[in-house]
Amino acid sequence: MTDRYDVVVVGAGIAGASLAWFLSRQASVLLIEAETHPGLHSTGRSAAFFAETYGGPGVQPLTTASKAFLLQPAAGFAEGPLVTPRGALHIAASDAQGALDRLERTFRATGIAIERLDADAAEARAPLLAPAWRKSAVWDPECTDIEVARLHQAFLAGARRRGAALVTDARVHGLDRSGGRWRIETRAGRFEADIVVNAAGAWADEIAVLAGARPLAVQPLRRTMVVADLGEPVNPDLPVVFDVEGRFYFKPDAGMMWVSPHDETPAPASDVQPEEIDIAVAVDRFEDATTARVRRVARSWAGLRSFAPDRLPVYGFAADAPGFFWCAGQGGFGVQTSPAAGAMAAALITDTAWSAPGVDPERYAPGRFRDK
Repeated sequence: MTDRYDVVVVGAGIAGASLAWFLSRQASVLLIEAETHPGLHSTGRSAAFFAETYGGPGVQPLTTASKAFLLQPAAGFAEGPLVTPRGALHIAASDAQGALDRLERTFRATGIAIERLDADAAEARAPLLAPAWRKSAVWDPECTDIEVARLHQAFLAGARRRGAALVTDARVHGLDRSGGRWRIETRAGRFEADIVVNAAGAWADEIAVLAGARPLAVQPLRRTMVVADLGEPVNPDLPVVFDVEGRFYFKPDAGMMWVSPHDETPAPASDVQPEEIDIAVAVDRFEDATTARVRRVARSWAGLRSFAPDRLPVYGFAADAPGFFWCAGQGGFGVQTSPAAGAMAAALITDTAWSAPGVDPERYAPGRFRDK
């Protein structure tokens, strides 16, 4: 016997889970996950912060539209707060101050609360900065840490309370449409739905090919994170610090320092692991920008951030595969944009009204690649 639903969502990471939470108020929803538990890949390896200044002006509207949900979630949604204050400091080497000027101009125009700091103020925010890296800085006071696991589980649990189902260990190996319905063949069995949502992350193009839709060149890129022991406990009140030219960022966590070399190495969709060269680059760039020294690398990991060619996420129905909906290309911003993106995608699927200041769904539609 085949199980039938209004919508089957392929992928139970943060993108699929948030969409299922919103969508299950209006439709019967099945989440299918290839792995034995949701969030194994990009979601579970997130750097866990919310920053309106991170991701560029194309991502910022979705991030800003998600802020109220994360700061003040509905009663009973999650088992505790979803965010805690952190702050973000954007810094530059002495010869790259112009990049800070451009960042400041870009985000001041959006109304985001940022502040330009002089050398003394930058040092006060992050005393470990090397002199060459604290000539000035841009301060984002509203950056927060995100409790990623809590948020993800809240979406999953809430969707189930609303009637959605979740099937794990259900890798898709066939998609066929006939009679106005999709038949989804998986390792866990066959399912039917009016609509299939492609929330498969790094595997998004593979799912599109199975459905007979044109792939959009969604490229998985490997990102490395290093947990550095600095020899003494790191001040937990330090902000997350970004190199404005995108070569590294670091933030404190549990007495250690998380450091990323901001690498973006093309990689196949897989369970990626960190490379020794990227770990070494992370340590080198951190030590160049600070007066601290890494005593040892306590641990490291890598994850995949998947981008469409223009680095904006993709939300909308495919023109060449009826009932096939793209929910892909979230890059490294899927967690911080998940509330607004999930609500927007659910509205597009159900053809219901939804709006948020500055958010234009057409900007993220798959049709923008039609002639490319």
